Amino acid sequence: MPPDPEPAGEQAVRMLLRASGVDPDDPVLARTPQRVAATFAELFAGVHEDETAPLRHGDAVPRGTQVVALNDFEFRSICAHHLLPFSGTVSIAYSPVERIVGIGSIIRTLEILSTRPQLQEHLTQQFADAIVAGAGASGALVAMEARHSCIADRGPREAASRLRTIAAAGDLVDGEKRREALRAIHG
Repeated sequence: MPPDPEPAGEQAVRMLLRASGVDPDDPVLARTPQRVAATFAELFAGVHEDETAPLRHGDAVPRGTQVVALNDFEFRSICAHHLLPFSGTVSIAYSPVERIVGIGSIIRTLEILSTRPQLQEHLTQQFADAIVAGAGASGALVAMEARHSCIADRGPREAASRLRTIAAAGDLVDGEKRREALRAIHG
């Protein structure tokens, strides 16, 4: 049997369509396997990237800075259980030690983490851990809120529901510094 010239991702999409009772040879679906395979390659681009790399450089901490907060920036990811999207907003606070990192570096770190199959609960903790490890922060606190397609568009079909998660690392796990960080991200 000659080798199949179609890449494995495209073959998998064709098999999924067949398994769902859809004819992958329907003219409307002619390029669907290529499109879906390319989409998943993009959606999972962070799988082999180091999420701490963008955080390794920064500026000296301004005197008196105790907590740095960045509020309500958007993210999106793919649910590891259903391979459906979830998206929402995230706010972070961190305690810098030697350097503050750029906003773009923080966002790039989240982009790396969120372009992996994820559960929001894990993503929240991974982001807090990455800020501590990559930025050399003494602590980080992350709050996420997201709408999950796996709940909104299938199963219970609760379109208005949102999942909220909070995770912390380092000296923001508990105590007064945690309360200060929560005030910084929640007002």
